[in-house]
Amino acid sequence: MKMRRLTPFPRACAAAVVVVGVTLTLASAPADAHRRPQSASPQSTSVLDWNEAAGRAALAACEAPLDDPFHESRTYAMSQLAVHDALNAIERRSTPYAADFRAPEGASVDAAVAAAAHDVLVPGFASLGAPFPPSCVAAGVASVEAFYASALAAVPEGRAKADGLAAGRRAAAVILALRRDDRSDLPLVDPAYPQGTTPGAWRFAPGRDFAFATQWSLVTPFALRAAAQFEARPPLALTSRRYAVDLNEVKAYGGDGVTTPTLRSAWQSEVAHFWWESSPLMWNAIGRTVAGRARLDPWEQARLLALLDMALADGYVAAMENKYRDLFWRPVTAIREAASDGNPATTADLTWTPLEVTPPIPDHPSGHSVEGGAAAGVLRAFFGTDRFSFSACSVTVTPGAGTCGSANPILHHFTSFTQAARENAESRIWIGFHFRYATEQGMAEGLKIGRFTVQHELRPRH
Repeated sequence: MKMRRLTPFPRACAAAVVVVGVTLTLASAPADAHRRPQSASPQSTSVLDWNEAAGRAALAACEAPLDDPFHESRTYAMSQLAVHDALNAIERRSTPYAADFRAPEGASVDAAVAAAAHDVLVPGFASLGAPFPPSCVAAGVASVEAFYASALAAVPEGRAKADGLAAGRRAAAVILALRRDDRSDLPLVDPAYPQGTTPGAWRFAPGRDFAFATQWSLVTPFALRAAAQFEARPPLALTSRRYAVDLNEVKAYGGDGVTTPTLRSAWQSEVAHFWWESSPLMWNAIGRTVAGRARLDPWEQARLLALLDMALADGYVAAMENKYRDLFWRPVTAIREAASDGNPATTADLTWTPLEVTPPIPDHPSGHSVEGGAAAGVLRAFFGTDRFSFSACSVTVTPGAGTCGSANPILHHFTSFTQAARENAESRIWIGFHFRYATEQGMAEGLKIGRFTVQHELRPRH
């Protein structure tokens, strides 16, 4: 069940899981005539700046781009919800998530955003434990603190700043209290998890002698009513024609090209690594891009990013519920054990090796595809259209070259949110992690999660 919202005011883990065009203007509710928030111009970038700062801190903390997307998604969602509620305390534009209060007239928007984000992000990164080294944890916290200091230095001293800081801190405190007992502190690494032995049953992936996130489905969702609210269809029968087609596809295209020959093109290899980075990191960057291109004001930015991060966080909860219920084997196991699957159209390759090390989680559905679907679902519902031209970069596309922030970053260009989600899903085939059916089912489930989130949370005031 969904956790009860609090009345107005009165995180670690893990082991490495490898896991723009048009301009739109959203209709906004009329502002209260008597309220004039400071620093509330449409040109304010504090919401987007703090969202980007959260990603930098996750990288500094060694949480992103690969090691723990589960807690990463939770921290982002909490931070963005605090920002959303703080802004709506200054000027009510949409339904608060949890912190329902009114800030004094004239409170600084930039100060409120800074305090709300800071007060959630610092404990989020500070709570990271083993195997994250203390140096990583300290770097993550330091990244947030440094940005906080610079952000506050840009806000003039005075009553407006003090009131903004108080609003942000109040919103953050409510969100932190709401999520304190959400079961996100359950162990993520389980080396004793029982492995399957029969054809189709999941077992540890080569090089990964443990199961990961076995209890993440117990984490309280942000928007969903239950982890199993939207479920993917069961995995394919091993003896089916479609299963053989999918196995032979990933066998042909998902190999590492060293131990295992591959038909994967240079472009497909690029796509495989482009989307290798954590979904929360990638899709938040895309969210910032489209928010900027659509010229959303701070309230619209906050609402969009909060909806996006709730859906991404819930996507992991829902995906883990499916995965550990179906416990379907990964391609690396299925290909090596194909002699036992009873399908005459498949043949075993005892040394088949994927492009990257397979994550220690069951195959079905593809969690990465759930995430892409959830993000696309939010963006489509928020803007009322799927057609939106934008570009994206990656921090994992080509190690050492072409990444975001490099002199010549590799950009992928899209004309719709669904197109990006589909490329994201296909990347998991070409990297050797998933069967196509798992990606299709994951994306379909994610789309439902994203659409539901927009329909039921943070509703605009009309």
